[in-house]
Amino acid sequence: MTIEKKTFIPLVNYHSHTYRCKHATGEVVEFVKAASKAGLKIFGVSDHCPFPDDRWLNVRMPYEELDDYVEAVLAAKSSVPQVRVLLGMECEYVKEYKNYLEDELLGKRQFEYLIGAAHYTPHKGEWLNSFTDLGCTSHLKAYTEYLCHMMESQLFTFIAHPDIFGSSYLDWNADLNSCSRDILRTAEETQIPLEINGNGLRKEYLNSSVGLRPPYPWRPFWELATEFNIKVVCNSDCHNPNEVIAGISENLSMADTLGLELADLSYLHLLSK
Repeated sequence: MTIEKKTFIPLVNYHSHTYRCKHATGEVVEFVKAASKAGLKIFGVSDHCPFPDDRWLNVRMPYEELDDYVEAVLAAKSSVPQVRVLLGMECEYVKEYKNYLEDELLGKRQFEYLIGAAHYTPHKGEWLNSFTDLGCTSHLKAYTEYLCHMMESQLFTFIAHPDIFGSSYLDWNADLNSCSRDILRTAEETQIPLEINGNGLRKEYLNSSVGLRPPYPWRPFWELATEFNIKVVCNSDCHNPNEVIAGISENLSMADTLGLELADLSYLHLLSK
């Protein structure tokens, strides 16, 4: 008996970046046209969020370019009407700028959604690089607490790559298990969806004790997620127009295999102008 393999066709992608973040290429309209060609029905534009104090400028636009970004997204909505384009941002949760995220971006500027992301982790008065600096227990715990506070803020539609700590470790261990449980428990309590991120599949694989693996998504995290009442989203996290659906099918397949429930974000489409 031959078992037919399921095919997962991406129809939505809520996570994308343009040239403005300085580590991606392409203008908004190029991404949206590529999304249309790839068959996507919904495409969220979610470049890295600038802050009024222009922190982390090496990986995001300056605050003064925010108007231009919004205008580019609105123009793409008009020029490619066959795709529902959403105005979003991927944001670090900086507590002193909570009002900025809530009142200016979601309020005054009418952003349709914000993604919460911990590319940096606050620890003892400094910000650690979450891709490379989480390899000790205290840093991992700081990351976990930060991600949990982010979800508890209720500012974000979903949390990007919660298993990004996989870049700092080769093998799963008890600390990772404990911290992952805290993250997943908070996701369950807040009902904030977690993202299975496709960009990690395009990064250099790590040689772990069980073989080569992507830095993220890290399967043990998502296997653990099956013990909790959480929902997931699968996005490409594309950084050039050729990546608008990259990794989505693979992650939809993993979610299906594990029995993880996909989040229903259709309310964003209804709110979209």
